Amino acid sequence: MPTWSGYDAQSFYDELIAPDGSPRPRAANLAQYLAALSPRQLKTRQDAANRAILEMGITFTVYNEGQNIDRAWPFDVIPRLIPADEWREIDLGLRQRLTALNMFIDDVYGEQRILSDGTVPREMIESSPDFRSECMGARPRHGVWAHVCGSDLVRDRDATVYVLEDNLRVPSGVSYMLENRGVTKRVFPELFQDQAIAPVDDYPSDLFDTLAALSPRPGDDPQVVVLTPGIYNSAYFEHAYLAQRMGAELVEGDDLVVGDDDRVYMRAVGGLTRVDTVYRRVNDTFLDPETFREDSILGVPGLMRAWRRGNVALANAPGAGVADDKLVYTYVPDMIRYYLGQDPIIQNVPSWRCSDSTSLDHVLENLAKLVVKPANESGGYGMLVGPHASAKEVAKFADLIRANPRNYIAQPTLALSTVPTVCAGVIEPRHVDLRPFILQAGDTAVTAGGLTRVALRRGSLVVNSSQGGGSKDTWVVYGGSS
Repeated sequence: MPTWSGYDAQSFYDELIAPDGSPRPRAANLAQYLAALSPRQLKTRQDAANRAILEMGITFTVYNEGQNIDRAWPFDVIPRLIPADEWREIDLGLRQRLTALNMFIDDVYGEQRILSDGTVPREMIESSPDFRSECMGARPRHGVWAHVCGSDLVRDRDATVYVLEDNLRVPSGVSYMLENRGVTKRVFPELFQDQAIAPVDDYPSDLFDTLAALSPRPGDDPQVVVLTPGIYNSAYFEHAYLAQRMGAELVEGDDLVVGDDDRVYMRAVGGLTRVDTVYRRVNDTFLDPETFREDSILGVPGLMRAWRRGNVALANAPGAGVADDKLVYTYVPDMIRYYLGQDPIIQNVPSWRCSDSTSLDHVLENLAKLVVKPANESGGYGMLVGPHASAKEVAKFADLIRANPRNYIAQPTLALSTVPTVCAGVIEPRHVDLRPFILQAGDTAVTAGGLTRVALRRGSLVVNSSQGGGSKDTWVVYGGSS
């Protein structure tokens, strides 16, 4: 029986299969190969991928009822394909977006021109829980605050690509993008012989080069460390993975000390070693107990003082999360026009700000049709997907919005694109998004593709692994078009 018999590619835009059941040009080789596999052979490949993930120790942590549960990374063997000519436009749009975001953050903690002239409301920034007054007047190297960004992209029914949100604090997931490629090569090595697929394994070296470019001692061999909250953090696998791949030290707060000279040192067997760049995976408020939370045992006393004096680089810089706010997200197109004098290459999802009274009325009247997100949550938590919610859930959310309208934005329920996915041995369409990773210091680099996250539950639009989602390898393919 052909693999695509009965596959429903008509309800949404499918990334591999056209509505008439034929493969899209870029996916012809892959579709033909998969069609030749029997259900048993396909299951064998998926089982092989699952075993590889267990053997390689690729895990993520779920916080559940006070417990930290390590689980094998959920992975689907059928990759997502994007033609290279389409990706070039996305690449340009991501570079444009992060450049404007960094100019915005630098302005917010500097002259505040965009606030003074009202393009972005001052009150909205000053009321943001991620605005750090302690960062006012700081001048990070290259004027860049968000050195690592993960912008989530979605494709609607008409194939238009939108930016769903920007992750500028401690964006995670890139290790899974890299491991997905490794697992796919193990399971389908023959597919890489006939496809011109853009590589992704240069990311660790690109990341190291970005971090090295921030060093306060240019020209020397920089000492880069990865600061982790520890083994119980949900992204600890990634922290250890990236440190190992970069050849950097993985440290916790107790491993670092700020000296009387306001420089940062790492405790080592042979004594103290000066640290130049800290790739920190610790949230702002836990970063330095002298400046933020006094009870933090995860950070380093005096770290902010050393950073402000230019003796150490922090990536991402403290305070970068002010542009991570989902309400601020709605102003990014305005930022691009304001700072760059350009129209956005990639559009935002149309959004309503509940802080605006007219928009608030519209949202409350149409709550059952909309997706509503809190401004500062992540991981798919605290949001309402109206069409999938009960009347009780909708009513409860209406009360939350009325109590704190500044904390919510609303968006239409997009018909997210789908990709063929192995579900209980059968190939079915499942909704996906995409998180490319953008690096910026003196130069800018964008991953070829990114982390494709897939909603493994039928009909679900929630792709986060913490909410039952999985992932796929993402191929930027040369030759062929949409």
